[in-house]
Amino acid sequence: MPTHRIDPEAVLWSASGEDREERSLLVVLHGYGSNESDLFQLAPFLPLEPVIAALRAPLVAPFPIDGWSWYPIDEPGKPNDDGMQSSTAAVLEWLDALPYTPDSIGLLGFSQGGAMSIELLRAAPERFTFAVNLSGYASREIRSGDQALADRRLPVFWGRGTHDDVIPPAAVAHTSDWLPGHSRLVGRVYEGLSHAISQQELADVRGFIERQL
Repeated sequence: MPTHRIDPEAVLWSASGEDREERSLLVVLHGYGSNESDLFQLAPFLPLEPVIAALRAPLVAPFPIDGWSWYPIDEPGKPNDDGMQSSTAAVLEWLDALPYTPDSIGLLGFSQGGAMSIELLRAAPERFTFAVNLSGYASREIRSGDQALADRRLPVFWGRGTHDDVIPPAAVAHTSDWLPGHSRLVGRVYEGLSHAISQQELADVRGFIERQL
């Protein structure tokens, strides 16, 4: 059992009840200090086909008020590994508890949530069809599912800005080296973009997801 837990009452859904069945699911994971409503606002810019479920991270962030996190920040770009693994297990447990089985499951995360999207692929590559990692990174730790992920070569969209001053260069360099060997990488670098999401990036993400569906 994971030490962290996803609150099912806090999940924001783009469809209700029976409308979720026999459809693809897109699990959305917000960044540090944010909440489930943040990335849910991107729903109008994403494809209509998948049901979107925006999760709230299980940990209260020290700042800002009403913020949440997937794992404690010990050092930017170097996640607290116990916290990351516990949150990964919590998301998988939440998926296990769904009253129906989605046709497929994709992941979309920003920053810390982007790191979580890659971590979930590594934990259970057989459960997911793709991941979108926006301004995030891949953990430097070795995972038991890494070889299975490399064998499957799941599609991963990784977008980042040239002016991102939050994710350190060492984490970006590691992710640049790691992702091509473990995924079918679609990488995009946006000139002048900070630690944020641009309209062009959203258009690229929409196209990427549509191709996976």
